[in-house]
Amino acid sequence: MREIKQIQNVYIKSYAAVGSLIEGAGRFSKEYDVILQDPLCAQDSWEKAESVFLKTAIDKALEKSTLSQKDIDVIISGDLINQCTSSTYAVRDSGISYFGVYSACSTICISTIAGALFIESGVGKTALTAASSHFCTAERQYRFPLEYGGQKTPSAQWTATASGALLLTNEPTGIKINSVYIGEVVDYEITDTTNMGAAMAPAAAKTITDYLKKTGKTPGEFDAIFTGDLGNIGTQLLYNLCKLENCDITANHNDCGKMLYDGTNIDCHSGASGCGCSASILCGYVLNRIKNKELNNILFCATGALHSPLITKQGESIPGICHLLNIVSA
Repeated sequence: MREIKQIQNVYIKSYAAVGSLIEGAGRFSKEYDVILQDPLCAQDSWEKAESVFLKTAIDKALEKSTLSQKDIDVIISGDLINQCTSSTYAVRDSGISYFGVYSACSTICISTIAGALFIESGVGKTALTAASSHFCTAERQYRFPLEYGGQKTPSAQWTATASGALLLTNEPTGIKINSVYIGEVVDYEITDTTNMGAAMAPAAAKTITDYLKKTGKTPGEFDAIFTGDLGNIGTQLLYNLCKLENCDITANHNDCGKMLYDGTNIDCHSGASGCGCSASILCGYVLNRIKNKELNNILFCATGALHSPLITKQGESIPGICHLLNIVSA
């Protein structure tokens, strides 16, 4: 039986968000630490470029912490590319112990959960947790190379070219990881790979309603509940599924997939997606608000579609996952 893990001594010392031109053109542009003007980052492949985005976020979080690489016990990171390539290449020269993790677009949550448990268990004192995505690498892996010029359906989402990183520590700071809840796989037999929101919404509803039932809390007891990244369609499905459990989260909920691209900077159809979407919103807008005491107690529930291009071509459905972080001001 899944249980909520209360965390006693894990804090966020620093964090950083990195985006590209499109992210920098939106209403959250000032929340990013770095906007990289060249999506290719002067590299000879999009995959190498994504590793630059991730390394930039990790380096910036480390710089803001005033710690050095020798002070970091482990890096826990993931992305959407086969074998976590972007993460591996981003940290290969760091000399720091490394865990590569994969949980699709929910990777920032599972990497941070792993980092929190790593510190809470006493294995180490510090952990850098991170995630990234890149529109061009995701298109090549999951759909078609850009040269194909494929058209997106209205239900499709636009993969964020962005990254985020957090430095966790056992030394008290103003932001604390209060509890974590590891999601379970939920599969409503959605087979449409252009409608990720529908595939992930059931898992988000399951995690959120289970957490509230187990804690005996109501949605209104939290300053905000964030999901990511369900987009426009998935968000409405989430509301409907929660209401079936007599749970109304509409008053204080927002979704990273709806927030990042709000229609003013790009025609993103149903919203944003990708590991970098929720990672950059968390490591920019959300944590900035907690640091400034505008938010004091939030649930951050990143979602992921656990499929591969091969398995969906074989007609299989798309399982969803949602992991939860309860973050508070300390």
